[in-house]
Order: sequence, then C-alpha cells, then structure tokens
Amino acid sequence: MTTAPGRAQAITETVHRYIELVGGGGDADALVGLYAADATVEDPVGGEVHIGHQAIRNFYGAISGLDRKAELVSLRVAGNEAAFQFALTITNGDHRMRIEPIDVMVFDGDGKIAGMKAYWSAENITQL
Repeated sequence: MTTAPGRAQAITETVHRYIELVGGGGDADALVGLYAADATVEDPVGGEVHIGHQAIRNFYGAISGLDRKAELVSLRVAGNEAAFQFALTITNGDHRMRIEPIDVMVFDGDGKIAGMKAYWSAENITQL
C-alpha cells in the first residue's frame, strides 16, 4: 500500500470483505485475519475495547452461529482510514433485528485493520 490510489483500493477491498464476512460469509477466524495482531475493536463506542486477535475472535464468535446478512450503505476512504455505514440483519430463531452502525477503521502499513470503532446505540436497532 505505497501509493494513495493503491492504498484506497486495498482499504476498499478490505471493507467489502469485512461486510461479506460479517454478513455470514465466514467465521470469526476469517474476520480476525483482517486485523493486525495488536488491533483494537470498540463495538459499540463506549463499550469494552477488545485488544488482540484472541479478544477479537471472542467478540466475533458471539455472532458466528447466527443467520446474518449485511449490506454496505456508504463508504468513504481517506488516508489510512475508512468510515462506512452498513446494515446488518440478524436472525436468531423467531427473533430478527436490523442494526445500522457506522464503523471507522484505521489501517496499518500492511493493509490490516489496526483499530475499529462502531458507532451505534439502541436507537439504531429495528426489531423486524
């Protein structure tokens, strides 16, 4: 990721892969593979900060067995960061909900996610 266009393209591809994986296209290990070894995840902002691969794996493991679909709504890439809104629909038995977070990711020099913060609250959840 040395040139600005190359960096922006790599970040865009990683965000799309993230959406695919969160939407049910992979397990927690696949998601962890997108992150740097010492990365942080704060989801939602103000909640617990998960640091490192094991903590991040445990975090995403909570949704691994659920039926889920995700769609990217909007994406902006600038420098080594991306901000994007997406919609995640989760089905657990008869219970369905849709959450619409805005995530901000910072990327390291190797193109891995160094930090992710998800901005959402109960107001951004719709019971379906």
